[in-house]
Amino acid sequence: MNLILGIESSCDETAAAVVAEGRRVISSVVASQFDIHGRYGGVVPELASREHLRAIVPVVREAMEKAAIDYRDLAAIAVTQGPGLIGSLLVGITYAKAISLAHSLPLIGINHIEGHIHAVLMEVGAIEYPALALIVSGGHTHLFEVLDGFVYRLLGKTRDDAAGEAYDKVGKLLGYSYPGGPILDRIAPHGNATRTRFTSPKMKGNELDFSFSGMKTAALRWVESRDMQDEIEKRKQFGKAVADPTTEEWLAVTPEATRDFVASFQAAVIHELLWKASASAQQIGAKCVIVSGGVACNVGLRAAAKAQLAIPAHFPTPILSTDNAAMIAAAAWRKFELKQFSDLTLSARASLPLA
Repeated sequence: MNLILGIESSCDETAAAVVAEGRRVISSVVASQFDIHGRYGGVVPELASREHLRAIVPVVREAMEKAAIDYRDLAAIAVTQGPGLIGSLLVGITYAKAISLAHSLPLIGINHIEGHIHAVLMEVGAIEYPALALIVSGGHTHLFEVLDGFVYRLLGKTRDDAAGEAYDKVGKLLGYSYPGGPILDRIAPHGNATRTRFTSPKMKGNELDFSFSGMKTAALRWVESRDMQDEIEKRKQFGKAVADPTTEEWLAVTPEATRDFVASFQAAVIHELLWKASASAQQIGAKCVIVSGGVACNVGLRAAAKAQLAIPAHFPTPILSTDNAAMIAAAAWRKFELKQFSDLTLSARASLPLA
């Protein structure tokens, strides 16, 4: 049984995992920085890299201990090369190189986006090709054609904000705690999604590209047109006072009009994601859709994809949707079989195309 240790540090999670032959998770550990960045309403790159430095050694050690193995039991080390925050990536890559050198283990650099695709495949198993991959998170909103043998072709991408970024910015605008996206998803079912109309952006050039900045601006205009400062401040103070508010507690500080707006915003984002996913799938003759990334945890998106897409939609479990190292180790398996190893010149890439 070949075991690969995966290391992920592309943004604000420090993660390590041991995966057997690209499929079976032996151990997985994730150290989140939500508490650090929450006070700023978003990820601060300098703080993120500093926290990775503090967490990387204990996180890897815990993953190894949970797997009950030693480094000599490993077949390789896999690490996220990019895309991501350059300082954060450097922490993971440097430590992976140190382990590789100290224990004479092959080193495999992995594209973070490909990791998200393998988060689905390691659970679903065999799928029919061609497939369409919708990667949607706080940093990425991409559409890829996936061919047998893991050959990728970029079909569309966001031209401004990623969908998850738009969720978090609107959540912050309305006074919800960071990250705002999961809170908006919990509020949305309790509102009327037809109350506010969002205009779908007209894209010049590639019609499969995304744009979410207009929705963010529409949210700002909606807030500015109402006397909401007391309501927003109440939510901010509530979020600071209560460590882990329940949905009912958030609803108690969210009037009906705001619930309706949140529901309308979520419906608009989901519509934008799914109609372009559907158009892309038809264009390439896709047999299935893979949806992954942090926004794949969104309950509304999962339900709508199952109901609206004409072909099967595969999602990873929520724990594998957000950034984790198991998906990095899984993505490394094929490269390990093909002996596509990196050397010690492996460098962090803030922008790293998959196709």
